[in-house]
Amino acid sequence: MLGLLACSKSSGVTPDPVTPPTTTPPEDTTKQPPKDTAIVLPAPATFTVEAVNTNGPNITQYLLYLPDGYNNDPAAKWPVVIYLHGQGEMGTDISVLRNSSLPRMVKGKPFILVVPQCTAIWWNMDALEAFYKVVLSRYRIDAGRIYLTGISMGGIQTWDWAEKYPAHFAAIMPIAGNGDVKLAANIRNMPVWAFHSADDPRVGVAGSRNIINALRELGNPNVKYTEYATGGHDAWTRAYSTTELYTWLLAQKK
Repeated sequence: MLGLLACSKSSGVTPDPVTPPTTTPPEDTTKQPPKDTAIVLPAPATFTVEAVNTNGPNITQYLLYLPDGYNNDPAAKWPVVIYLHGQGEMGTDISVLRNSSLPRMVKGKPFILVVPQCTAIWWNMDALEAFYKVVLSRYRIDAGRIYLTGISMGGIQTWDWAEKYPAHFAAIMPIAGNGDVKLAANIRNMPVWAFHSADDPRVGVAGSRNIINALRELGNPNVKYTEYATGGHDAWTRAYSTTELYTWLLAQKK
């Protein structure tokens, strides 16, 4: 099964359980696939498991995917996507991440993918910052094309990390998450494409609607939002199966 089916932040911030939105839903700017459209998943990509020291136990290993051609030109620099998983994939069995949403669909994509595993009850910002520095030091990365995405718990953390450290990322793609409207000004110029299902029972859709509306009110010129009418908590299978998503993402540069 792709992704996860649970997300509840235990540090006192509980995801909105389908609370009616306080603002008008943003316009859905992307066509939704017909309900009977079958999503064909590619063959699994080849990953290596890498150890990492983040000065604590929150992140100790990650999956690494290197695109075709990475080793052909030692001078070439590549875009990188950091993918943050959801609560159902926490722990120390990193094999579960190989079949999680984006890792399951990355084969053939022209970017580096790094997938840290959270071992605790929630993502730790200090550990993520340490991980970020390690990744930049280990691989030939285009510093102007660093992207962040995540699902559920990882979607919430995608908003949080970007709002607190906006200079890190060229674009973000939060899925089934929620952002802090009070910090929206920090990413008023950041390209964003967010996804959510209107009937999400775990992380209420208002969490995406409100932050997207806040960014549009701030005049962010590059905000996209796709809201599926159905799909429950799993908005990520359709999102990561959207071909235009990768074209849009890789066009974003700092």
